[in-house]
Amino acid sequence: MRMSQITNEREKRLKILFLCTHNSCRSQMAEGWMRHLHADRFEPYSAGIDPTRVDSYAVKVMAEAGVDISLNRAKSISEVQDIGFDYVVTVCNEAHEQCPYFPARIRTIHAGFDAPPCLGKRARR
Repeated sequence: MRMSQITNEREKRLKILFLCTHNSCRSQMAEGWMRHLHADRFEPYSAGIDPTRVDSYAVKVMAEAGVDISLNRAKSISEVQDIGFDYVVTVCNEAHEQCPYFPARIRTIHAGFDAPPCLGKRARR
């Protein structure tokens, strides 16, 4: 395959941002699954409104399923804002409510998930 063919294939992949409050669990897992299952068709990213760190339980659960997100890091929306996304998927209600403005050509989808139990336990500590 020539370099121009590789470049064209990459350009054809849809760029998707999974957005969550802290970019610690839900958005990281969504990015990991999308990369694992559909890297040939999609270029996934994740970010947070108020990023913290990647949750160790999320890394563990994903590893058990055969998906490695151990090298991921929590990122702010400002770090990825210049990427020309095709879709932005908010995966928690807070991120959906605080979602920054994206150009009209970018489709936004809300697919809210409850916080995983490990996050709730940590919050109660």
